[in-house]
Amino acid sequence: MTGEMRALLDRARKGDEDACGELVVRNSGLIWAVVRRYCGRGVEPEDLYQLGCLGFLKAVRGFDSGYGTEFSTYAVPKIGGEIRRFLRDDGAIKVGRGLKQQFAAVLAARQKLCGQLGREPGVSEIAAETGLTAEEIAAAELAAAAPESLQQENADGLPLESLLGTEELEKKLLQSIALRQAIEGLPEKERAVIALRYYRAYTQQECARVLHVSQVQISRLEKRALEKLRQAIGPAD
Repeated sequence: MTGEMRALLDRARKGDEDACGELVVRNSGLIWAVVRRYCGRGVEPEDLYQLGCLGFLKAVRGFDSGYGTEFSTYAVPKIGGEIRRFLRDDGAIKVGRGLKQQFAAVLAARQKLCGQLGREPGVSEIAAETGLTAEEIAAAELAAAAPESLQQENADGLPLESLLGTEELEKKLLQSIALRQAIEGLPEKERAVIALRYYRAYTQQECARVLHVSQVQISRLEKRALEKLRQAIGPAD
């Protein structure tokens, strides 16, 4: 182990979030190597990776150079253990076949319209092309979105996770997975508003136009959905 790596581990064990983040970045290849063993089990690879990061950070906290073993050797079973625990507890986010088919239709329509229009098509244009409702399009796009999309800024410049109070790296990883599950459990209209606001960065006025409701209703739906999501993910211990 290099002196730099040893110093990073020491800082991370003392609670330095920047050091934790740097260690995750430097060891992403190791984490992905473990993650690939568990792909194809009904969980998105990006979610498995975040679980792997949780296991990796647990290894960072528990590692002692006095063990006489390489850090990577110690970390691999911790990474795999976190993923197996999630799979064993049946916490997987399962995307139904119908939703996958809808997303395939949305993707095909988006590519076609991009070519015709020379720009990214709006939800209304995709709806006209596919025959799907705005709610169905929003749900399909959100289900297929990578977790990082939940950190994108909405039209007001605020990422969804910031509104729900996620802070430290490990808490953010765990809550990001829980957040995706919580969104799947929202009523259709509320899920559509969250998808449009935080995946497509629509303003409330644009959401109202697409969903054929008033801006006041969008505001209420968004507020209600955010409160449900806060309650669902709970405080991170």
